[in-house]
Amino acid sequence: MNFWNQELSLLKAEGLHRELKRLESSQSPRVIIDNREVIMLASNNYLGLSTEQEIKEAVIRVIQKYGTGSGGSRLTTGNYDLHEQLEKELADFKNTEDALVFNTGYMANLGVLATVVGSEDVIISDKLNHASIIDGCRLSKAKFLVYKHGNLARLENILKRSSKYRRRLIVTDGVFSMDGDLAPLPEIVELAEKYQALVMVDDAHGTGVLGAKGAGTIEHFGLEGKIDIQVGTLSKALAAEGGFVAGSKNLIDLLRNKARSFIYSTALAPATIAASLASLRYLQSHPELLKNLWRNINLLKDGLEDSGYELLPSNSAIIPIMIGDREKTMELSKALLVEGVLAPGIRPPTVAEGTSRIRVTVMASHSVTDIEEVLDIFARVRRELKLIR
Repeated sequence: MNFWNQELSLLKAEGLHRELKRLESSQSPRVIIDNREVIMLASNNYLGLSTEQEIKEAVIRVIQKYGTGSGGSRLTTGNYDLHEQLEKELADFKNTEDALVFNTGYMANLGVLATVVGSEDVIISDKLNHASIIDGCRLSKAKFLVYKHGNLARLENILKRSSKYRRRLIVTDGVFSMDGDLAPLPEIVELAEKYQALVMVDDAHGTGVLGAKGAGTIEHFGLEGKIDIQVGTLSKALAAEGGFVAGSKNLIDLLRNKARSFIYSTALAPATIAASLASLRYLQSHPELLKNLWRNINLLKDGLEDSGYELLPSNSAIIPIMIGDREKTMELSKALLVEGVLAPGIRPPTVAEGTSRIRVTVMASHSVTDIEEVLDIFARVRRELKLIR
């Protein structure tokens, strides 16, 4: 239809048209894209567990016992003993009473937000929260108010003016996916206690990265028992697929009974659950993974800054390199790929106009040699293109 052509033409004219890159190998430090080996600097497989032999063998054993598909929703025929075991271990890991697995982190956010608040309530959200949080807020029918990123004064002002609502819920990312910085959770919790509000944290990019045992931003800040709702993902550091909500037994029981994205979805397959279980257990028995990850994070950040790149002050495995102009950002990303590094350019509408960036992520499985080669390529491309503002 002509309508679709017009929409596509507009995207292309604005420099916003996207195309898929075809990956032909595992999520490893070096991957095959279009028959070429390049260094992966874009994966959320932060701990490198998607290729760990012990985890792959655990998944194979489960396939042999349970087969492939789950056969139904959790409330009909799809509730396996593996689902319940994973939820118990996630609750223990997150230091909560219970947990519930969803098919994706997106569905977890939609499910919990549409369940715990409604038209008589208000959600107070950080401006840079993930799109799944924003969509969940809209779906909930609650009043939706936004405070400028990390602006505690603005947050308190909203709390002061929102006492008429039945329930107030502050929702924030733990680690912000495009900036890599952390929410000021201790101060948010303090405000929530002062104004009797609930707190929800989506810790998708903190789980497996932050905290002494990798439990995330809540552990990092020592706020166990202070967060009402914790949302996490199984598809990043835990190298599988799915999302989860962790919290009180009453919260989880309510979600089992009312969260539509949980009730009306076929359960994750046993093999997928097995991958999450094996990854979670592997993380807890191999603390050196976190040490390797943070060694690589610091090596990469220091080297990029030494080469003259402007980095946002991130505190995670997400390292944003600020460029500003969307065309220059995409030109740099393409040049890096030609030289052998997959480092995606991020542009509007994902980020605000004028803040386009190269968003790189690092894995525990990258070697020091990998990082050194990456830094050499970044330095060479910068000299050749002269694109950095």
